[in-house]
Amino acid sequence: MAPRPAPPAVDRAAASRAAIAARRARAAVKREVAERARTALSVARTAWAQPDSAEARLLVRELLMSVPSLGPTRVESIMADLAIAERKRVGGLGPKQRQRLTDYLSSRQGPEPTRLVVLAGPTAVGKGTVSSFIRENHPDVLLSVSATTRKPRPGEVNGVHYYFVSDDEFDSMIENNELLEWAVVHNSYRYGTPRPPIDAALAEGKRVLLEIDLQGARSVRTVMPEALLVFLLPPTWEELVRRLIGRGTEEAAEQSRRLETAKVELAAQDEFDVKVVNTEVSQAAQEVVELMDAPAGATTSDSKEHPYG
Repeated sequence: MAPRPAPPAVDRAAASRAAIAARRARAAVKREVAERARTALSVARTAWAQPDSAEARLLVRELLMSVPSLGPTRVESIMADLAIAERKRVGGLGPKQRQRLTDYLSSRQGPEPTRLVVLAGPTAVGKGTVSSFIRENHPDVLLSVSATTRKPRPGEVNGVHYYFVSDDEFDSMIENNELLEWAVVHNSYRYGTPRPPIDAALAEGKRVLLEIDLQGARSVRTVMPEALLVFLLPPTWEELVRRLIGRGTEEAAEQSRRLETAKVELAAQDEFDVKVVNTEVSQAAQEVVELMDAPAGATTSDSKEHPYG
């Protein structure tokens, strides 16, 4: 048999660059676990949700070695107990192995993560932008889609940003107990959160984000007191005004009314467990996602200081 021809030099260079990038991505994941920026369990869940991710290509041994206080001897013993081979990658684990690893990591990290996070804040603060960033960059997080009776804004897609329904359809959802909460917002349109998809996701152990208004957040707290309520703040009042006027989706009278509403909404921030300042979208989104991996009850005293507080 003739020997295989060597790949062209350009192909070897591209493969080398790809390998280096992959190693760096895996190293970044391990560093995040070592620095407690992420839990090992959240990394495993990302690996199983995204088979082509750096998390999926990580060796199970590497993941466990990244956990603070776990040394080589202890990791070897854990993998033997879990019946996982030395060279097995996180994304390549079978269903039973995944469950055993999940059970071990859950017992080690203590209470289950919060999982259900409610994101609210004043009008024009950027809740939708932060939520969209999470949807695009963290597909393992279920972003609840609200139903609303208002008309779609330019670029909004039915079933993705909202379910745009008629008043009659909204009435039917209320009558059939299909809404976790609902409210009239800005004295005009009704918004509500369909409950069945949320209950199903939580039952499967998935993380869920609700992006709703202040009234809705209060209603969820009554129905699901275990939920973590996060208040999204603008860096300054002036920035909030700039964002509202700059988006150009409302007439001047509507802008004025929404700004008055925003003042009332800002006054309610201390009702929430955590405050996140939306100075930069990706950073605010990362903070919200990290809250989902915090043990239940561990974040309620971590509200950040802010000029509005």
